[in-house]
Amino acid sequence: MNFNALVQTIADIHQRAHAGASKAINAALTLRNWLIGAHIHEYELQGQDRATYGDRLIGKLSGSLQELGVPSCERVRLYSYLNFYRAYPQISETISSETSSTGFDYRQFPIVRSLTEQSLENPYDEKNFLPGKLLLARLSFTHLELLSSIEDPLKKAFYELECIKGNWSVRELKRQIGSLYFERSGLSRDPAQLSALANAAMVQTDPAHIIRDPYVFEFLGFRPSEVLPESGLEAALIEKMQGFLLELGRGFCFEARQKRLNIGGEYFFVDLVFYHRILKCHVLVELKVGAFSHEQLGQLNTYITYYRTHEMAEGDQPPIGILLCTGKNQALVEYALAGMDNRLFVSRYQLELPETDILRRYLDEQRQTLEAGTPGTPE
Repeated sequence: MNFNALVQTIADIHQRAHAGASKAINAALTLRNWLIGAHIHEYELQGQDRATYGDRLIGKLSGSLQELGVPSCERVRLYSYLNFYRAYPQISETISSETSSTGFDYRQFPIVRSLTEQSLENPYDEKNFLPGKLLLARLSFTHLELLSSIEDPLKKAFYELECIKGNWSVRELKRQIGSLYFERSGLSRDPAQLSALANAAMVQTDPAHIIRDPYVFEFLGFRPSEVLPESGLEAALIEKMQGFLLELGRGFCFEARQKRLNIGGEYFFVDLVFYHRILKCHVLVELKVGAFSHEQLGQLNTYITYYRTHEMAEGDQPPIGILLCTGKNQALVEYALAGMDNRLFVSRYQLELPETDILRRYLDEQRQTLEAGTPGTPE
């Protein structure tokens, strides 16, 4: 062994030990939060004095736990744990096997004994697509918390599998959900090719850095294509949305697509512009393939201000702006809109898949491949 080899060996020891410690900590945190959710759920069903608290249960529980110094038990966190437990019943499979690795005997709790005695009738149905042991080994609690918010079982299973396959960070998982990756896969004849494309273009992160809502565009009539990237989806949506908004209701008159605005010598483009005959105003629509961010609202507000100053004719009412995105944090929207023009609106849109059989076959094949391997947990 020379000096360089010594340095490399010690660095390798550190990295492996750090990864092992991180995995153990993640498993303990995930099981802790799942068990908290399990006990809240059981109390809501069978608690002797549950009627005393009713709708005040979570708030009262949060206050009592914080008085005892129990961390991460704010009201919103307790709701998150409850949702996590309900979304992932298969985590119960891991309780006995994870006892030694986390250094804590979870079986001492009656609820755990009850859950581990129950066998899932079909562990690979849409609600419990991947086994709990695989989820616990490969995904952090933050990943699972985000996935728990996905109501569609097939969609949730899809992102579980793709997140594990691609070793996605939480940030990347959010980006892929916002980019409608699941919907694009449903529109593709070759989900595997799209998966390879998505992971090749994945944003790399440092592993150490640990008027309707929604609009449903199932009528867009996309023709299946081999691979539909984000840019292709945006172009198709804009093109098809013209017809959608024309049929949306009385009064919408299509005026322009990619309307060019000259502001201080710089050119900007509004995705779609309509004039509403009944409201007597312009309606400016901005489409975003991704989740809402406050910067987008500032951009649309700029366009609205420009139209109010330069495009309004006699008898017109002030213009309306609609920002369409694939997801939104309601609290962030409310803060972003505070103090702004009350004629700005933020709405979600979603696509209905034309066919799910291809996705189901793809998920079954990929699940079998995953269960045969044992890579580590993503950051």
